[in-house]
Amino acid sequence: MLVLRITTTTAYSLARRLYSSNAPVPLVISPVDYPHLAGSVIPVDVSWHMPGSGRDPRAEFFKGKRIPRARFLDLDKAASSHPLNLPHMMPSETLFAQTCRSLDINKDSHVVLYDTLGVFSSPRALFMFKAFGHEKASVLNGGLRFWESGGFPLEDSDHALQIEPSDYPEPTLNASTLRTYEQIVENSKQPLSASRGVELVLDARAAPRYHGTAPEPRPGLPSGHIPHSISLPFNALLESHTFGSNTFTTIREPDDLRKIIVDILGSDEALQPRAARRIVNTCGSGMTAAIIWLALQRLGVDSALYDESWMGYAGRSESEIVTSK
Repeated sequence: MLVLRITTTTAYSLARRLYSSNAPVPLVISPVDYPHLAGSVIPVDVSWHMPGSGRDPRAEFFKGKRIPRARFLDLDKAASSHPLNLPHMMPSETLFAQTCRSLDINKDSHVVLYDTLGVFSSPRALFMFKAFGHEKASVLNGGLRFWESGGFPLEDSDHALQIEPSDYPEPTLNASTLRTYEQIVENSKQPLSASRGVELVLDARAAPRYHGTAPEPRPGLPSGHIPHSISLPFNALLESHTFGSNTFTTIREPDDLRKIIVDILGSDEALQPRAARRIVNTCGSGMTAAIIWLALQRLGVDSALYDESWMGYAGRSESEIVTSK
């Protein structure tokens, strides 16, 4: 992953360059454009960290630093239970509505989702909002660290925002955005050349985990990959920046994303408007797969997400696991 060092004089121009203004409510916005957004804008911290990181995103939020008027959405709490005890599974329609109500989010609120790493867990939250039909939602490119590096206002004391519950209506989940274990297994039985109906599965995990040459971060879970899936590490889609003591990631520009994805796939066939194959994204637990989803969205390509991802697939003894050992 490319690491760039930016100075004070380039922070503003970087923010301008990273702003996407092609849609009324852009998928991705930069800190410099945040103050100028019209309508009811609600910032939501959706930070999540890998197991073993030693970080508590909820505690960090409530002690500060925060974007003014921000609320915290815990992706592990706003989640459905699972027979395999998998984390942050998509919530039910009722739970999603309850979560929005508790944060005083209305159906017409423009929700700006951010995390403390730049672009890491915020795409997963954006995927969730979009899957439930909440169209006015964006990711803050560069997240809290880019915001801080640009000198934008911060709250750095104990959280004291008084929130009145909203009356968010119960939505309908767009089921076509998700894939089940059974669908993934059935799809994996066919080679990509078999028929137009076979879906292209992209794996966002680091390449050594995909190949089975490095361990998974979760003890007892084997590494490897789903048959016929393709490795597309999420870091390839991000750009890393250093500003003072802050290092953060942003999602790359559409032209760069297209080149990276085409180079990995070998052609742009899957990116065409009427592509024969739909793309399904997977990762370790369903979090960083959404970074691929966001990259594809920026290219105008709809894709689905295997919510259980590798934890659900490799956690079943009957699953076929491919390695490069």
